[in-house]
Amino acid sequence: MTSSSTTASHDLGTTGPLVDGVWLDRPSAGRADHVNPATARPNGAVLLAGPQEIDAAVAAAKAAFPAWRAMSPDERRRILQRIEDLLRERVLELARLTTLELGVPFRTSAGLAHLSSAWFGYYAGWADKIEGATVPPSPRIAAGLDYTVPEPYGVVGVVLTWNGPVMSLGMKVAPALAAGNCVVVKSPDLAPFTVARFAEIALEAGLPPGVLHVLPGGPEAGDRLVRHPDVAKISFTGGIPTAKKILDAARHTLKPVLLELGGKTANVVFPDADLAAAVAETVRSCFNLSGQGCNLTTRMLVHRSVYDEAVAAAVGAAGALRAGDPFDQGTALGPVVAEAARERILGMIERAAKDSRVVAGGHATDPSRLAPAVRDGFFIDPTVLADVDPHSEVAQHEVFGPVLSVIPFDGEDEAVELANATPYGLGTVLYTRDASRIQRVVPLLQSGTVLVNGASGQPPGAPFGGYKHSGYGREGGKEGLYEFLQTKNVFISA
Repeated sequence: MTSSSTTASHDLGTTGPLVDGVWLDRPSAGRADHVNPATARPNGAVLLAGPQEIDAAVAAAKAAFPAWRAMSPDERRRILQRIEDLLRERVLELARLTTLELGVPFRTSAGLAHLSSAWFGYYAGWADKIEGATVPPSPRIAAGLDYTVPEPYGVVGVVLTWNGPVMSLGMKVAPALAAGNCVVVKSPDLAPFTVARFAEIALEAGLPPGVLHVLPGGPEAGDRLVRHPDVAKISFTGGIPTAKKILDAARHTLKPVLLELGGKTANVVFPDADLAAAVAETVRSCFNLSGQGCNLTTRMLVHRSVYDEAVAAAVGAAGALRAGDPFDQGTALGPVVAEAARERILGMIERAAKDSRVVAGGHATDPSRLAPAVRDGFFIDPTVLADVDPHSEVAQHEVFGPVLSVIPFDGEDEAVELANATPYGLGTVLYTRDASRIQRVVPLLQSGTVLVNGASGQPPGAPFGGYKHSGYGREGGKEGLYEFLQTKNVFISA
């Protein structure tokens, strides 16, 4: 996959809120420069929405809901299919925007755009297949017809995180629309351009203007969206501190909230595993998106009998990752999202180094090793920490940066205990050739996803979500569709 773009071609222009099919040029929350993390230079401007624009968007969505709900399911299906087709046609364009916004290597950005189109295709297939069920009559009640009807909520609020919002659009907006809801998206000010382009594509595909609104903005806009009495449900992806604020705001209107939060995914490597494959997959996942992902394998738990070999292999694999211009096809590692993020991550590494071994990386990337166009970018060398205390900060909390913690274990029980020993429960990976061990261990793991001997690629039909502090609710699959439906029971007396 290639792109004609380079990091030097960085002018993204200006974007702002889309309300009822109209792009607003003077929203109430002002204007901010958008900084390309690969160059540390502004590459566009964002017009920010405030509470007044949120109110306007919700009012327009509420007005559009009756017609969207009444539209025949097959017509909704065709619109979603056209969105899928256009997303596939525009993969390179969407990838370019994601790379310029976030510094994500272009190949990875293209993969995220492909995934988004896949979710729209999947949920297009559900749009005309939503059906209820008949309920057997009770012998103690008069005879009649008892049945259920799945119904949309109405106006759904979506609060996106910044690390790859094009994928979250597929996971959240596609099922919400397929279910017959109208959607108001609070897009991240760190990554507004891809979301705006998606909205243009949706309108081009025939989505009625009032059905989808996108508003880049800060905490005030998000708070108003969550508190708005005409918003019936909230779907949020992000961190625990923001999730707690959302839950506190949502209680005033008693609205349900879907939360997809953080993770400390462990790859548990048993002594009978294909060690080369296990280490390669751990490093590939951990340093994907420069470590800025919720379900990346940021911990590697390794049986002590193969521990030294695994550490050496991880050091070698991490050292082979090339950082640089994200549009260069040889680049495997882009920058982190901002200077503040880089300083926070380096601070965590410095604290971790006091009670673990830094065996690779551990510092900002030397600018002399980077191409001139990206020497001011926010790069950190891929970092591997060995002999990490499983109760330490770096093992218990999200780093959201390119840092892998390696921890030894001695037996199966200890491996399970360590895998479960964080507040999170989003994912776990196992590497073992022992089928009986797989059957024993998988039921004991407190996580919403378990991968065995390889990654799934996140197919759109698979439910995704967490246990414990990783949130609740599911995205993807039939479960993800029914997050945006509520069930009505109807009884007609004979």
